[in-house]
Amino acid sequence: MNAETIQAGILGLAVGDALGVPVEFKSRQELDRNPVQGMRSGGSHGQPAGTWSDDSSMALCLLESLTGGLDYQDMMTRFLRWAEEGYLTARGETFDMGMATRKALVKFAQGAPALECGGKQEFDNGNGSLMRILPLALYLRAQMGPDFPANPRAYEIIHNASRLTHAHPISLICCGVYCAAANAMAADGDLQALHDAVEQAKAFYRASDLAPWLERFQQTDVGTLAVMPRDMMESGGYALHTLEAALWCLLHTENFQDCALAAVNLGQDTDTTAAVAGGLAGLRYGLSSIPGPWLETLAKERQIRRMCRQFAQSLGL
Repeated sequence: MNAETIQAGILGLAVGDALGVPVEFKSRQELDRNPVQGMRSGGSHGQPAGTWSDDSSMALCLLESLTGGLDYQDMMTRFLRWAEEGYLTARGETFDMGMATRKALVKFAQGAPALECGGKQEFDNGNGSLMRILPLALYLRAQMGPDFPANPRAYEIIHNASRLTHAHPISLICCGVYCAAANAMAADGDLQALHDAVEQAKAFYRASDLAPWLERFQQTDVGTLAVMPRDMMESGGYALHTLEAALWCLLHTENFQDCALAAVNLGQDTDTTAAVAGGLAGLRYGLSSIPGPWLETLAKERQIRRMCRQFAQSLGL
């Protein structure tokens, strides 16, 4: 892994997010009639083309925090600045925030410890921690080596980062599986490597106290998703559905552009599905695979690149 790998993943996430922002909440049927084919303006949030949302803002907050080391209190402090000040937003405005994230940040602002802020109920399993977790996968790969998904300490760190806003076991497992998948893609992995990574993560959870929740992840399997038809994929805001949809898009396409557009055009939570899928696709296909016009349109693209380089430098890459 090098600085360009980091840029590929983070810019892939932000580009996917920006592609999805104008059509967030639109149905699959609406998008089948008028599919997204590139950057758009206006739409659901009335934003200029290339504007990214909370997905990228929170991922960039995490990236910047990890540049200074692992500090959960610092992560939450940056998330709160994003919510209150528009810090690390595309255009100085916070225009999208999940309910579970909002509740967690209110608790933190009122003095609750960072690791005790996340919701623990089953209805708290929105995709708000999954959407931002990618920088941590890159951090752990640099700190622990490419085999970090075999290290129990890695899962402890991943779970803690999720617990800041989403503390239910389903969210924790989603983040763990996604980080393992991202690690495989950062290693120039093929689809067999993706399969092995997902199974390695699930094997860890089978041996953990989270094992009872794995029955919810029965179709979170590369072989199953590879043959699943599009009309069976869910693309709302539930963390498990977002994880499966992102993996499905990666399995059913052969380049970054097609993967990101497949994710957006599933409809509903378009920005997050495409951000989660775009991060994986950026890692798999590389920085040069992201269409130049999309990068040129992306808000604060140079700042994102600079943050990625600073992050890489802090990791000795």
